[in-house]
Amino acid sequence: MRYAPRLRSVALAAAAALTIAAGMARADGQQVVERIHFLIPGGAGGGWDGTARGAGEALTKSGLVGKATFENMSGGGGGKAIAHLIEVGDPGTLMVNSTPIVIRSLQRVFPQNFRDLTLVAGIIGDYAALVSNAGSEIKAFADLHAAYNADPRAVAIGGGSVAGGMDHLVAALVMKGVGANPTEVKYIPYDAGGKAMAGLLSGEIRALSTGFSEAVDLASQGLVNILCVTAAERLAEFPDYPTCKESGSDAEFVNWRGFFATPGLPAETRAKYIEAFEKMYDTPEWETVRARNGWVNIFKPGDDFGTFLEHQEQQIGDLMRELGFL
Repeated sequence: MRYAPRLRSVALAAAAALTIAAGMARADGQQVVERIHFLIPGGAGGGWDGTARGAGEALTKSGLVGKATFENMSGGGGGKAIAHLIEVGDPGTLMVNSTPIVIRSLQRVFPQNFRDLTLVAGIIGDYAALVSNAGSEIKAFADLHAAYNADPRAVAIGGGSVAGGMDHLVAALVMKGVGANPTEVKYIPYDAGGKAMAGLLSGEIRALSTGFSEAVDLASQGLVNILCVTAAERLAEFPDYPTCKESGSDAEFVNWRGFFATPGLPAETRAKYIEAFEKMYDTPEWETVRARNGWVNIFKPGDDFGTFLEHQEQQIGDLMRELGFL
């Protein structure tokens, strides 16, 4: 794992084991980190914002972290926050990010990539899904595959991101997984998930590539059929929805979200952050946040996180080159 060469000596604040903000002490009362400042590369209400604030809520209410503060810093597709994290070098700041840090660094939207930061942990995942209009003749992935085989250009698949963005890449990955030419996928980009859904309901597109949490919400309203999910195996909480692999496509993908620190963070500081996140999973406070958002727990700490990101970078990079976006 390569990190930026700048090293900073940091005096760690001694965290009093039982000195926890009033009303936030756990029954077994062990504060791991005194304070975390969460840096959010986008505006309020987005996925990054929800992840940072949800984790901060669970960590502080469980008493694992004494205090959490939040700062939204939009700009440059997330690049402004990355540059700020590196330049300021505050060991008390954690930046939230997700799959776009891999995609946008490959596209050179910003000059840095995940290797320029200290990798703390991936904490949650949102698998992708392909869905069809509930009233469509396409009820299962096999139906979509058959229609695609008959005429790829007659099977428009939409998504809430630009061409070459995550929704497009997932659609191409799933179709490639059944032996189709991913460059033949007729992808229709929409500038928001709501507009993409409107396109599906109106018949403008035959299928929609979206996040699984959004797909479940739409399915619960009776609006869509979930054709397949890009998880390795069926999700325990949602056993009725088949994976793309069992549906015939050798496709697996997860949009992770996790946390990064300034380069050169001392190993003992990173270890404390990792400990706090690991213990968080066993708290009722986290389960409340997780269930409320429909997230899937995926704990990938430290170097394991790096290995995971390198694999995803290779997977996405190969596909983007095949599609002509790199």
